[in-house]
Amino acid sequence: MPTRSVETRDERGGLSGTRSPGATAARPRGGARAPGRAAAWARRAPLLPALVFLIVVTQLPFVATVVISFVRWNALAPDNRGFAAFDNYKAVFTDPAMRSAIWTTVLLTVTVVLVSLVLGLGLALLLDRKFTGRGVVRTMLITPFLVVPVAAALLWKHALYNASYGLINGTLTWIWKLFGSADPPQPDWMTTSPLAAVEVALIWQWTPFMMLILLAGLQSRPADAVEAARVDGASTWDVFRYLTLPHLRRYLELAALLGTIYVVQNFDAVFTITSGGLGTGNLPYTIYQTFYQAHDYGRASAQGVVVVVCSLLVATFALRTVSSLLREEITR
Repeated sequence: MPTRSVETRDERGGLSGTRSPGATAARPRGGARAPGRAAAWARRAPLLPALVFLIVVTQLPFVATVVISFVRWNALAPDNRGFAAFDNYKAVFTDPAMRSAIWTTVLLTVTVVLVSLVLGLGLALLLDRKFTGRGVVRTMLITPFLVVPVAAALLWKHALYNASYGLINGTLTWIWKLFGSADPPQPDWMTTSPLAAVEVALIWQWTPFMMLILLAGLQSRPADAVEAARVDGASTWDVFRYLTLPHLRRYLELAALLGTIYVVQNFDAVFTITSGGLGTGNLPYTIYQTFYQAHDYGRASAQGVVVVVCSLLVATFALRTVSSLLREEITR
């Protein structure tokens, strides 16, 4: 259908041109869009200082680390400084100590995350039931996660693992004396099982974190579906297997991914309990050794970049899992 053009006249009565009706309707839209943009910027403006602070604190140091990773810079050889290209990264991936640290990190992370998930799931199922004193029990179970990591590591090292006055060996002595034995075993746990000693301390600290995430998932479970299953004669195991576990799949994934991100970066327990010795040196401790003991700043920066990239890959999956959980909650 053809559009009509409307003649317009200027102040002296002459024809100033033609215009279509659509042109007059389009002008208010642009005028209305400008106040909308101004209002949007007014809402975002209070966040700009926090954004600038976040960039300065996190992104600029990372950019500096990336730049240093391409530099040959060792404080013990100040005259041999210059551009190294990818030599530091080649050294990272060919260093036997780095490969050992990667294997130790993988073993430590997998063990801590899996055991913490299983224990956290059991505790979450327990706290999902109603019983007297549930609030007190919940608070007590959350407490290990609130302890400062270095303080928790010192607690395990001196109060529990110590061969002379530790609680574990003291308990063994008390049990052996009950049966009339005067020669109880007194193992040095940090020497005989160093990696297991670190793992147990981290499991104790991270199980409450897993429990909180899984408990939130249990409390979002539809109660009518559970009641219907019980009315139909489903057992407790059937309800757990066919209703609870599928519902918790996203929460289990989220807990595992977040736990992996944090445990991979753990430094406190390894440094405090074993000082990275006896095969317990993980990636953060190896970077610490390269930077502060070998003073090879270029290679340490390359190691740090590799760890950050791997952590970002895991964090990407974690963010996708969080997004899917939020979409599921919105669509309910």
